[in-house]
This record gives sequence, C-alpha cells and structure tokens, in this order.
Amino acid sequence: MPNPKQISRRNFLKIIAVGAAAGATAKFGFDALTVPEPTTATRLLMGTVVNLTVISNDKAAAQAAVEATLNRMAQLEGVLSRFQLQSQLSQLNRNGRIDDAHPALLHLIGQARQLSDLSGGAFDITVKPLVDLYRQHQAANSLPPEAEIATVLEKVDYRQIQIAGAQIMFTRPEISITLDGIAKGYIVDEGVTVLRQAGFGNVMVEAGGDLLASGQKSAGEAWQIGVQSPRKAQPGLLAVLDVENKAVATSGDYMQAFSTDLRQHHILDPRTGYSAPELASATVIAPSAMLADGLATAAMILNTATTLDLINGMVDCEACLITKDLECINTVTHPPRFSGESESLGSYHRTGTPLPV
Repeated sequence: MPNPKQISRRNFLKIIAVGAAAGATAKFGFDALTVPEPTTATRLLMGTVVNLTVISNDKAAAQAAVEATLNRMAQLEGVLSRFQLQSQLSQLNRNGRIDDAHPALLHLIGQARQLSDLSGGAFDITVKPLVDLYRQHQAANSLPPEAEIATVLEKVDYRQIQIAGAQIMFTRPEISITLDGIAKGYIVDEGVTVLRQAGFGNVMVEAGGDLLASGQKSAGEAWQIGVQSPRKAQPGLLAVLDVENKAVATSGDYMQAFSTDLRQHHILDPRTGYSAPELASATVIAPSAMLADGLATAAMILNTATTLDLINGMVDCEACLITKDLECINTVTHPPRFSGESESLGSYHRTGTPLPV
C-alpha cells in the first residue's frame, strides 16, 4: 500500500468504459425487463483512490452494498497498512512478534512466502529495511552507497518469518516487512467478495492500478482495461484488455522513483539491493488481484526470460511486459478458466515444460 503522498503516481490502469447496453436481454445474469445501470463510488483508501462500479437495476441495494464493501476494505487497511501505527502489521514490525494475528495478516504472509518460493526470492516482503534506506537517502537527493546496501541486505530474508498458529514471529533482529506488493490486491479481492455475497456479480473494484472485474459491464460485453505507456513523453495506450472474472495489476519504475533516470525505484531486488534494469512496467492478468499484484512486482525484478517462464507456468495468468525502450513483450494466451483465489498459490502453478512464447 503506497504512501498517501504518492496517489497521483499510482493510477496506472485506466478503465476505458463502464456502462450498460440498452435493451439488454436476459443473459449473463442481467434482467431482461430492465436496463441495468452502473452505481459508482470513489474513496481514498490504502493511500490511493479506490473506485467501485456495480452494474444493477436496484440502485438502492447497489449503494448499500458499495458502502459495505468500502467499510470492509477500510477495516482490512487498518490491519495490513504499514502507515497506520496501530495496525497489526505495524505492531509486528515494532515488536518482532504478534500472538493474536488477524486471519488476513496470517493469510497474506503465508501467500507471500509462496510467492517468494515461486519467484526464487525476487518477491520478498522483508525488503522494507532496504526501501527505508533508499527513502532516507532520497530525502537528501542521493542514493545509498554500496556498503550501506550490503549491510541492510543482511536484514532481508523472508525465511526469517515464523508462523505458529495465530503467532507470527521474526527469528532475526531488525527484520521488518511491507505488504505493499500484495495487500492492495488482496483488499480488492475482498471488496469483490463482499459485492458478490450481496448478490452483485457484475462489478469492478479498482485501487491505484490493481483491479478485479467480475462478470460483465453489459450483456455480452466484457470490461475493457487500457494499459497506458509508462512514459509521459510517449503517451497513449499500449494495449486494451477485455477482462471477465479476472484481475489486472501493474507495477512500474515511474511510480515511486529514487533516481531521475528511473533506474532506481521502489521495486528493489531483495537479492541485490538494486532495481532491475530491464523493465519499465509489468502488467499481469490473474485469477485474483492479490496474485496479479504479487506477480507484477516479481516481474519487475526478474529478467524477461525468467518472468515469461514463471507467468506461462501459472494457470490462467498472462503478462504484458514493457521494456525501458517501450517494447511490449506478451506471454502466451491461455483460455479463461476463472476458479477464484486458492488457499495455495501452488494450485495456480503448472507442471511440466512452459508453453512456447
């Protein structure tokens, strides 16, 4: 979850169109007798702008469901945000342990560890001390020296997180974690779950570039998501995605840069201490926003070949990788088979040889 001061820099994905087709027939959950209309809401949460859209012919019920969804998302932010001093995550970072961890915190740390294993350590929530070091030097318009980076890297290792029941403990002093690369996606998923439980299947929840689109925006028409160029000097859409029952998340070098040339930014390789040199942005489509969020972060760190192998080895996942030269590299396309979020990320991982690009 990004710092509230960086809201404008996180709004990467743009929703191209949201609406309902006139005269829609009974199809995909739409009522044949009325024309469903969008109910929308916007709120500042998680240090970014959250946008909700619910397609329904019951305006009052949709508005009530939207309010319940935003309340649920705010509740989870109060547990998972490192910017809220009383959150359970902040307590864990201060004390090195927490004995009555919230189920959401336990779940996310467990999922994060699986992402770390799948990505060979490229995704690592214990990268916080390294990010803090860069932010300290950023305040002085400088980058940290190699010796300081090497010292801080000794505090980065996701394997030093121990979970036993409802207890979470760091097994090494000075470990601290950030869930910025996974929590926002998880909260988006939970928002969609609230809406679905309220009976609304055609919805979209978006938070600063992480989104989950459920159902359709109108009968027979998918939600459309535009992927913008990561460079202001070369604006425009690089892709338009038709999304049904899928999540989309983007990470990029421009979002929170530590150097004016964008070579060093907030997505730091926890294994080297520096940002990877290859990509300007990575957009991932996945069954859940949490998974898309984590994979997009990992993609910015891994080299392109390794990222393609990883994404092509994941069930129902695709990626659009944009290099520093604005070359667009896409993974193969898999047939959509939405199955919802799993307790184990391993269930999304294919076995055998990755499919050809």
